[in-house]
Amino acid sequence: SIASGGHLTLISTQTASSSASLDFTSGISSTYDVYLFKWINCHPSAQNVWFRFYASTNGGSSYGTTQTSSAYRAYQDEGGGTQVLTYYTDGDGAQTTSSVVLTTEVGNGNDNSTSGELWLHNPSSTTFLKNFFSNASTQYNGHDGGSPYQMHDRRGGFFDTTSAINACKFAMNSGN
Repeated sequence: SIASGGHLTLISTQTASSSASLDFTSGISSTYDVYLFKWINCHPSAQNVWFRFYASTNGGSSYGTTQTSSAYRAYQDEGGGTQVLTYYTDGDGAQTTSSVVLTTEVGNGNDNSTSGELWLHNPSSTTFLKNFFSNASTQYNGHDGGSPYQMHDRRGGFFDTTSAINACKFAMNSGN
């Protein structure tokens, strides 16, 4: 526990290069109560895509663990004309086996990317549900040539299973 004077331990690092997804199929065990995943400057090949997270209870043979989540976001356009803080229904999931949406509208321009973190709590528990939350920052060039803007997305929820989560996958919903 970091709160009780513990420290972070690096378990694994992956670098994406024209990758359709990155899978973490080892290292998630009962060794730690909390797992932190970070993505840094993820830059998609397609325009206006969603960055997603999937969990597995069978070592990554399949992904589709039932989850419930909610989302909110804040954004500011570069020109200073639009400022929004909103509950974001497109990022929600209600007892769904689809992915957890971490951020949307990631652009493929040279100066577009998303960075953030996902915290997964007690994935190896066979008693409790698995809570998670994420925090993401994304720069996007705007729709139809509009003003570029900065988005800040927050997600939280739980995987509705008492089976151990032992693999995770990150992917854009389109392209690499």
